[in-house]
Amino acid sequence: MNKSCEALLQYFPSLSKVEDLHSTYIANCALNSVLSYTAIMLNILTIHAIRKTSSLRKTLKTLLLSLAVSDVGVGLLVQPFYISLLVEWLENSVSCASYVTFHTIQCVFASASFSNVVAVSVDRFLAIHLHLRYQELVTHKRVVAVVISIWVSSVFVSFLMFWVPLDSFSLIILSVGVVGLILTTMTYIRIYLAVRRHKNQIQVLQVQQVAQADEVANFSSLAKSAVGIFYVYLVFLVCYLPFFIVLVSINTKGPSVILKKLHLSTITLVFLNSSLNPVIYCWKMRHIRHAVMNILRNMSWFRSCSSIEIIGSTCHTMP
Repeated sequence: MNKSCEALLQYFPSLSKVEDLHSTYIANCALNSVLSYTAIMLNILTIHAIRKTSSLRKTLKTLLLSLAVSDVGVGLLVQPFYISLLVEWLENSVSCASYVTFHTIQCVFASASFSNVVAVSVDRFLAIHLHLRYQELVTHKRVVAVVISIWVSSVFVSFLMFWVPLDSFSLIILSVGVVGLILTTMTYIRIYLAVRRHKNQIQVLQVQQVAQADEVANFSSLAKSAVGIFYVYLVFLVCYLPFFIVLVSINTKGPSVILKKLHLSTITLVFLNSSLNPVIYCWKMRHIRHAVMNILRNMSWFRSCSSIEIIGSTCHTMP
C-alpha cells in the first residue's frame, strides 16, 4: 500500500504545495459538485429512456446501457470521492488510503467507460459493414458476454496497480488507451467510407427504380445511429485526450507544479464526459430523445396530478 501511495504522489500535489493550488482545489470542488449531480440524474434518465425505447436493437441497447451505468458510477462514486480528496488536501489531512482508493475506483469506471465507447463504435461498424449478416453474427448473448468482459477487465486492470510498479502500470494504461483510440478512429474512417459507398449504391438503385424502400430506410437508420455514436466518441476524445497528454508529460518530463495542476483539471474534464454523454444521446439519437421527452412529460403530468390531489381534486388518466 505504501509503495503504491509513494508512486502515486508524483501525479498529485504534495501538501506543501496546497497554498499554491488553493484556487485550483476550490474550482475543481465546485465543478465536480455540479457535475456529480448532473451525471447521476441525466444518466439515470437516459437509462430509463433506453430501456423504454423498443426501436433500438437489443445489442445496441445493451452496450448503451453499459456505457450509461459506467457514467452513473462516475457521478455516484468517483466524483464524490474526488471531492473528498480535494477537501482533504485543503485541510492538509490527506491520507495514503485516500490516494489509492480514489485511483482504484477511478480506474474501474474510466476503463469501463473507455471500453464501452470502443465497443459501441465497433458495433456500429459491424452493423453497417455486415449489413444483413449482422443479426446472425452479433447476437444479444455475445454482446452480453462482451459487456461482462469489459467490466471484469476494468476491475482487473484497476487492481493491477497493486501487483506491478506504477511506472509499468501507467505504461499499460497509456498503451491500451492509444490502441483503443487508434482502433476507434480507424473504425469511424471505415464507417464513413462504407456510408459513402452505400449512398452511391442506393442512388444508382433509385435511378434504376429497383431500390427497396425497407433497405433504404434500414441503412438510413444505421447511418444515423453511427453518426450519433460518433459524437459520443468525439466528446470522449476531447475529454480524455488532455488527460493522456498530461500523463505522458509527467512520465517523460517529470512531475512539476504546473503539470500536477493540469492533472487535477484534466481529471475533472474526464468526469465531464459522463454528464455530456446523455446530452448527446438526446441530441443525436431521435428514438432516445422521444423517450426522454415522454418521460419528462409524464413526470410533469404526475406532479400536476399530485398538486391537484393535495387540494382535494381527483386526477384522471392522461389523455
